Amino acid sequence: MVKFKPKIKAACKLVACIIFFAGFKQTGAVFQTSNGKVSFRSEAPMELIKASSTDLVGVIDNEKRTFGFVINVRSFDGFNSALQKQHFHENYMESDKYPTAKFTGKIIEDQDLTIDGVYEIRAKGKFIIHGVTQERIIKCKLTVSNHKIAIKSNFTVLLSDYNIPIPRVVYQKLANEIKVEVNAMLVETS
Repeated sequence: MVKFKPKIKAACKLVACIIFFAGFKQTGAVFQTSNGKVSFRSEAPMELIKASSTDLVGVIDNEKRTFGFVINVRSFDGFNSALQKQHFHENYMESDKYPTAKFTGKIIEDQDLTIDGVYEIRAKGKFIIHGVTQERIIKCKLTVSNHKIAIKSNFTVLLSDYNIPIPRVVYQKLANEIKVEVNAMLVETS
């Protein structure tokens, strides 16, 4: 069974892309990624928790200035212990009930992303974590070069905004404010 894990993972990623991005009509330049990196840090007084995933899937439609990104919550790895990872999925993120985190919306600036350059943009949209939708504006640095867009963004997520409780017993080990970093390379597909 272990031999088939990479194939199953790749097939699931492809199906997720098709379903998630079915609503995006390709009328102009469209940029996609299937291996963006998302990292997060919880810097609490008694413990630092770090994890990351390279399974971020996303698309940007240049003409419509729309975007959509999704990540499988179970793809995060790098915790301090197997037990900590288990608690992350079962007690906090409830990954079986809420398997993905999503961010969809529009780019505020009217920037043509087919022109090479470095741009500071704001992405405004619906950020969905743990089944809770919040309207967010997230600043991003885009480097456009040779039909590719490199995205870099740093922002924070408050667990309390997404109904993720911190039990009193771990209050000193888990921060309410989580620092998130996103790095992705999107390639033009049309």
